[in-house]
Amino acid sequence: MCKDKRIKSIVWSIILPGLAQLLNKKVIKGSILIAFKFLIDVKTNLSGVIFLSFQGEIEEAIKITNYPWLLFYPCLYFFAMWDAFKDAGGGKGRYSFLPFVFCAYFVTVGCMYSSHVRLFGILFGPVWLPILFVVPGVVTGVLLDKFITSLDKKSNVS
Repeated sequence: MCKDKRIKSIVWSIILPGLAQLLNKKVIKGSILIAFKFLIDVKTNLSGVIFLSFQGEIEEAIKITNYPWLLFYPCLYFFAMWDAFKDAGGGKGRYSFLPFVFCAYFVTVGCMYSSHVRLFGILFGPVWLPILFVVPGVVTGVLLDKFITSLDKKSNVS
């Protein structure tokens, strides 16, 4: 039951940051997150960027992207996911926030380099490259969580 609620909270946050907070009756927090999401969307030209990226028009998507505003997006998204996950009963471990933090970090780096980094000769642009950077963010955060937790356990034993 609890695990199901945590997964639902993350999924609702992926759909719209702040939505899970509204569903958890955190109206002010949810409203603020949604307002910030729409502000960033407008300032970034995100709808056009996403549309062009899905059409394969990566160069055009890069041209219309407002990168300084785009850099706010990963932190907003991953904070909203972490907060929803925590409110749904997740995040009990001392360092369980690390996968969310490292995702925000890696995706932000992906945004910064998305206009000129090519992987396997492909320019992924401001939508697809940051999405690809979620994987190393999760892996790094999970491994660091496990590593630090194991160090804590060893130091408490001795």
